[in-house]
Amino acid sequence: MEHLQVLIVLIPLLCAPVCALLPSGRLPWLLATLAAWSTLAMALLLLGQVHQFGTLSYALGDWAAPWGIEYRLDFANALVQLLLAVIASVVLPYAYRSARRELDNDKQPSFYAAMLLLFSGLMGITATGDAFNVFVFLEISSLATYALLALGRDRRALTSAFRYLIMGTVGATFFLIGIGLLYSMTGTLNMADLAERLPAVAGTRTMDTAVAFLVVGICLKLALFPLHLWLPNAYTYAPSAVTAMVAAISTKVMVYVLIRFLYTVLGADYSFNQLPLAQVLMVLAVMGMLTASAVALNQPNAKRLLAYSSIAQVGYMVLGLSLASELGLTASLLHMFNHGLIKCSLFLALGCVYFRVGSTDVERMAGLGRAMPWTMAAFVAGGLSLIGVPLTVGFISKWYLVLAVLEQDWWLLVVAILMSSLLSVAYIWRVVEVAYFQPNKSRETSREAPLAMLIPTWILVLANFYFGLDTRLTVGVAEAAASALIGGGP
Repeated sequence: MEHLQVLIVLIPLLCAPVCALLPSGRLPWLLATLAAWSTLAMALLLLGQVHQFGTLSYALGDWAAPWGIEYRLDFANALVQLLLAVIASVVLPYAYRSARRELDNDKQPSFYAAMLLLFSGLMGITATGDAFNVFVFLEISSLATYALLALGRDRRALTSAFRYLIMGTVGATFFLIGIGLLYSMTGTLNMADLAERLPAVAGTRTMDTAVAFLVVGICLKLALFPLHLWLPNAYTYAPSAVTAMVAAISTKVMVYVLIRFLYTVLGADYSFNQLPLAQVLMVLAVMGMLTASAVALNQPNAKRLLAYSSIAQVGYMVLGLSLASELGLTASLLHMFNHGLIKCSLFLALGCVYFRVGSTDVERMAGLGRAMPWTMAAFVAGGLSLIGVPLTVGFISKWYLVLAVLEQDWWLLVVAILMSSLLSVAYIWRVVEVAYFQPNKSRETSREAPLAMLIPTWILVLANFYFGLDTRLTVGVAEAAASALIGGGP
């Protein structure tokens, strides 16, 4: 039990090269799935330990922090680890049929290896308490993502992966420069140690420059408007399982990194009172919410439509953290978890459509409400959660965000949230209208997706409603995390 903090990162990391060496077939998929399920069990155990004992610390190699590398776990990263494990545990079983349909047989071992590297890298980002280690794990996950995005059969998958490589490299370089400047001022890379030493150098030109590099680098990776240009094509042309995995967890982890640095390392007072970060992030978040939602209205491809929706939803998360209040941070953490469930279920449903139709163009989905009733019902249910209909997780996080905004009497932000939600009604309705109210003009007769893909999709759909009804876990953990972060706890 005492080694769970490191095993949750090591197990998928060590299984990745084994998957690559295994022959094509069931074995790589089975090993990857077992690795994901084992990390889910560990994530639940670790969340229970944090609830019972408080913040957990693990010194690698018995080298005490700050000299050695420390893994540090509190409510904030325990919640993110649970999201990562849930998504991987659902997507990898789904990927068996999906990958066989969309990838060549000889590429499947390397596909599962890259999926585990992506998963392990993101899990490492959340686990570590060392700022440089965040960069190391960020590079592991990014390199795996570039390779996974390029596996799409559409030729445009290569150009979208290359564009993300360029943008991602710039973002990671900015982040590393920021870390280097912080180290030059303090002589430490441990986040808890940085939080103690940085107040002595706050307000210096080097410190302000470091913050600028850090924030811009992280915002590039989380696709905050207008630094989002890599995301739409990346989601559109990647294999279905890759899109579901990346859309559900990659940007969420980077939102967590932004929260961790602004609230724990730099401190909320310096980030939002001494620097104008609150105003800058708030303006960009609202612009992203409205602009991306409006652009989604005219997208001919359903995956691209949801990609722009993701940019808007990142705006909700950043808006919450920019309020610099406990309620706003609770809303941000809640939406980070809830949107992972929402967007993964939607992309898995579109993967089922692609499996039978061979396309996710909206016009090709005409009549699928009758031909693929379970698949389209899953899409509609996920869409209701994305809109924020009561009894869904989308309603819970938007409700907390509206309460956080009203707490500060900013009615215009409430209007912006409602406008973005109304736009999401419009673009989800476009797909529903085509699927249910237009006849199938194609000569092909579609049939329902296989159970191996429908069951994982519906597990997440039901989770959207379960956590919308029973919020004790999600809201309880998010409130505890926000309270600790606002209080400045490492």
